[in-house]
Order: sequence, then C-alpha cells, then structure tokens
Amino acid sequence: MVLVLNKKDLLSLLTPSDSISAVEDGYAKLALRKVMMPQRTIMHIEDPLGFFGVMPVTSKDIGGIAIKIISTFPSNSLKVNLPPTMGFIALHDVSTGQLLALMDGVSLTAFRTSAASGVATKYLSRANSEVVGIFGTGVQARAQLEAVCSVRPIKHIKTYGTQIAKAKEFSKDMSNILGVDITPCNDPKETVTESDIVITCSTSTTPVFDGRWLSVGTHINGIGSHRPEARELDSITIKRSKIVVDSVEACLKEAGDIIIPINEGAITQDHLYTELGEIILGNKAGRINDDEITLFKSVGVAVQDLAITMKAYNLAKERGVGNTIEL
Repeated sequence: MVLVLNKKDLLSLLTPSDSISAVEDGYAKLALRKVMMPQRTIMHIEDPLGFFGVMPVTSKDIGGIAIKIISTFPSNSLKVNLPPTMGFIALHDVSTGQLLALMDGVSLTAFRTSAASGVATKYLSRANSEVVGIFGTGVQARAQLEAVCSVRPIKHIKTYGTQIAKAKEFSKDMSNILGVDITPCNDPKETVTESDIVITCSTSTTPVFDGRWLSVGTHINGIGSHRPEARELDSITIKRSKIVVDSVEACLKEAGDIIIPINEGAITQDHLYTELGEIILGNKAGRINDDEITLFKSVGVAVQDLAITMKAYNLAKERGVGNTIEL
C-alpha cells in the first residue's frame, strides 16, 4: 500500500520550524558526503517558456530514496486555476526500493525552499533584523515570509508584485497570518531601501532591483531564478555580496544570477564564498560583521526534498494522516 499525502495533509503536518530543522540537517549531511545526489535532469521548454525537472536523491543517514518530478510554466499565472508550478514526490524505502508514498510536490517544494532560506537567514542575517522586503506574491512568497519570521524578530514587511491588486491582497492575508505590519510598495526601490532582509522569489528573468539600493548589512535570499539565461539579481548586487550557495556545481550550471556576471567578467568563480552546509558544520564562518552584504543563492537541490519528505512521512505515520492506495 502507498501512502498519499495531498496539499491539505502536508499543511497540517509541517511547521516552518520543523521544516527548517529537517532541511538544516539535510544540508549538513550533504556537506558530510552522506548523500547520493546526481545532478538533476532538466528540460527548458521554449514555447511556452517552461522548466521541467527530475530530481533523484538518497541517503541512508536521512532515510529513503526520493524522486521529484516538477514543472514551472510562468504563463500559467495568467490562467484560471492553473498554478505556475506543479509536481509530485515519490518516496521509496532505502533498503528495498519499495514505493512508500506519493506527495504533493508543490507544497513540499514551498516548504523545503523556504526552509532553506530560513536556515540561510539564521546563519547569515543580522540577529536583530526586523524589516523584510520581498519580490513575489505567490505560494513561495508566503512560505518564505513564514520561514524568515520564524528565525528573526520581523516587525515590518514590504511587498512588491507586478499585479498591484494581487500584491495588496497578499499583503492583507499575510499580515493576518503573521501578525506583522505589511505594506505593498509601488516600486522596487521602496521595497529594498532600509530592508534588513531582501527576498527575491519572482518569475522575472531580469533583475528586479538595482544593487546600489542595498544598505550595508543586508541579507538577500535569491531563490526565484534557476535558468542560465535568467536572473533576479544584477551584477552590482552580486559583486557587493558575500555569496553562499546551496550547491556550487548546481549554481554554476543553472543560476543565471551567478553565470551571467561570470560571463560578463564582473566576478570569477572564486567570488562564491562557500556552500551553506559548510557553514552549518562550522567549517566556514557565516556572517562576520554587521556591515557585510550576504547573499544566499539557491537553485534547489534534491537533499532538501528528501529531508522534508522523510519528515512529512514520519509525522503522517505517527498521526495517521493521509490515505493509502494500491497501485
């Protein structure tokens, strides 16, 4: 029998703190080389513009084998009841290969991606960070704010989205959920200026703000772009930042935020400081002083999926959540 967990089930099981703890452990296991994680197979669809990926991973230390199939088609946001991102995760027994569970990949991706930002924010932002500026008003933006608010004493959030009505509705909803004052902004500069933490989780393929607007001491979580020719962050931001990545190999293949400045000659590969797992283990220092501009650039790695999927599976078994089917 196979356990099936839908979006509602997963939302009832996972909290931001649970997710952050699981993903932090996953990154540590990756840095310790206790994870088998082949480079993901991706297809870039040209018309309409889209992304399709298959991400396998296994670790006896974490438990399980996970395979995620995920797609992102930005133009879906213009269609009724069709989200830009869709997919599922299959969880298998690490000893036998038996299929254990099928889970909604969209909500798990939101949980694990935001959890990664939560971990990065914990290690790289100033401890007294209170103001967040966020680009994006979708599912991922919601999860990002919940994660950041769980690790820092956030008092004010500024949002920016290209659809004004949606940005206002998002701000109102998230203010009620988080109990934090949220202001929809009219322009990107207002969103960035005097923000302690800046989050980019948009579908933009070009920079969403000017790096000259960043204040010293800002921490940035850049997670929206994952195509070599697309970026949310300009070269000024990249040059000014101490860059921590989820995977150097993956970012050098997929992150336009990194690839484009390298191709321009603005930076070299040596500008990448380290991977997040090395900071978690204490092998590299995180934030050294309050004036550093730090950047966590993530394209998403499969160990995040395995960590969050195993956490959800174990909680579901403990609490009797979900339905079982026979394939």
